[in-house]
Amino acid sequence: MSNPVGRLMLVGALALAGVLAFAAVRTGAGVPELKTRNVVLIISDGLRWQEVFTGADKTLINQPNGGSWVAPEVLRKNYWRDDVAERRKVLFPFLWSTIAQKGQIFGNQNKGSVARVTNGLDFSYPGYNEMLVGHPDSQINSNDFGENPNVSVFEWLNRMPEFAGHVGVYGTWDTFKYIFNEDRSKLVMQAGWDLPAKENATPRQEMLNELYQTTTRFDDDCTYDAFLQPPLMDYLASGAPRVLFVGYGETDDWAHAGRYDNVLQSAQQFDRYVEQLWNTMQGMPAYRDRTTFILTTDHGRGSGRSQWREHGAEQKGSENIWIAVLGPDTPGLGERANIAAVTQSQIAATVAAFVGKDYRAAVPAAAPVLPDVIAGDGGR
Repeated sequence: MSNPVGRLMLVGALALAGVLAFAAVRTGAGVPELKTRNVVLIISDGLRWQEVFTGADKTLINQPNGGSWVAPEVLRKNYWRDDVAERRKVLFPFLWSTIAQKGQIFGNQNKGSVARVTNGLDFSYPGYNEMLVGHPDSQINSNDFGENPNVSVFEWLNRMPEFAGHVGVYGTWDTFKYIFNEDRSKLVMQAGWDLPAKENATPRQEMLNELYQTTTRFDDDCTYDAFLQPPLMDYLASGAPRVLFVGYGETDDWAHAGRYDNVLQSAQQFDRYVEQLWNTMQGMPAYRDRTTFILTTDHGRGSGRSQWREHGAEQKGSENIWIAVLGPDTPGLGERANIAAVTQSQIAATVAAFVGKDYRAAVPAAAPVLPDVIAGDGGR
């Protein structure tokens, strides 16, 4: 081109195109404009898909099989209904009255929907790594593995200026400090029995600290779900989280202890905690109609009169999980049926996509976004 003005215009156009292309890579090319600005990933550790979709197991509502201390007639009154839809709703009222009605839920194998883990080990640390990183890691083969060498989607987001300091992890299990690599990630962290209020505590927080210090512990590595909820709600009010991980552990702890009555109580309480968190956030302008919840579990477990207590590669069915999504950008398709299997590894990219970020561009090994949970998404 001989025209110097034309050459300048061409150079300018190419430069602008380069800037736009770079911006597209940074924000995730093809990511639709979303209403969601905040994402909460919530886990009920080891909660079986069977209870989620069919409610209490009648064969376990007794002392010989379920190890229950509560009288069978009381358990039947509280949790048993002949109709499966009523039975699961009495156990998880918020899940089935709100999430499954306005959002989506995967994993009911009775309806041709399978959700599973892909790490082949079917226990906690490998499961959490898979869901948070987007792919399994064969070197992580123990709950005592130590600091995670992989960067989670939470840490990845926290490195971005718009999220820095507003990505939090609240969990009952002390090992979350290693799974999220607390020292490296610098995430806001409350895990295990660490005192929730470390300075400038209010009288309420001082009382909670005292409970943490003086309560007889069922497990030195795990606090109670009820102890996690108050500091979680305090953080929500003061920390303005954009991306939040919440990990409840009692559904797994009580199953390992062989107490099916407490599994049911913990499962129902988990549903109440989720409802409290949702209603509180919907009552806050920064979160109302701008927040997406993703609910799941880290692994399944066995079935039958004794196998329900345990999980792992040796326990058939431990790879089977469930995943639920509720938010302003998720079409209300309800209980998914007769669809291709989804995996735990798809959660990481899904968390990022809801806040407009293309995680797979940075981590190509990560699995794609869950299908159809984001309106207008191209299924990256």
